Amino acid sequence: MRIWLTRHGQTDLNKKKYMQGLIDSLLNEKGLEQAKSARASIGDIKFDAVYASPLERAIKTAEIIGNVERDKIIIDQRLIEVDFGKYDNRYFASLGLKMSLYWLYPEIIKTPKTVETLQSMIDRASSFLKDIEKKDYEDVLIVCHGGIIRALCGYLEDRPNGIKWRPKPKNCEIRIYESNNGKHKFIKSLNK
Repeated sequence: MRIWLTRHGQTDLNKKKYMQGLIDSLLNEKGLEQAKSARASIGDIKFDAVYASPLERAIKTAEIIGNVERDKIIIDQRLIEVDFGKYDNRYFASLGLKMSLYWLYPEIIKTPKTVETLQSMIDRASSFLKDIEKKDYEDVLIVCHGGIIRALCGYLEDRPNGIKWRPKPKNCEIRIYESNNGKHKFIKSLNK
């Protein structure tokens, strides 16, 4: 099975460098173009299934990259972005020392109050991917967010700590993995 993992296209909050977490932002014009460009870069591939976070920016991106109607997208709550709590809708540079350090080094900095823990992200990412691996797909597209994708990549790269925090995933960057009988392999990135 090939797992095509991507982050949604740009939103206005991305452009302004704001944390958006659970805020249900729409793609802006650049985000729509990024999704169309990503679709063009993968050619005529037809996905056996297209999964997305329940947030609109991920659903619209899935619709475009997956080349499917909205009602064919499988929405999974486990793909939703990290809950940033009181840090949602705040400019990156004004988050304060605790949150700024945590977001740079979550492996060593304690999770600030009101923010979803790293372990929670890892647990829901691995739960989702273990369910996907039980399916009989050749190619599956998963569209999510910049935070949770780090835990999904951690699982698919068999990272001992459960995350691949760096490099930060770009909007509509597609990371392609292979999963066979519990073994994982990174194939390549597109649109990076």
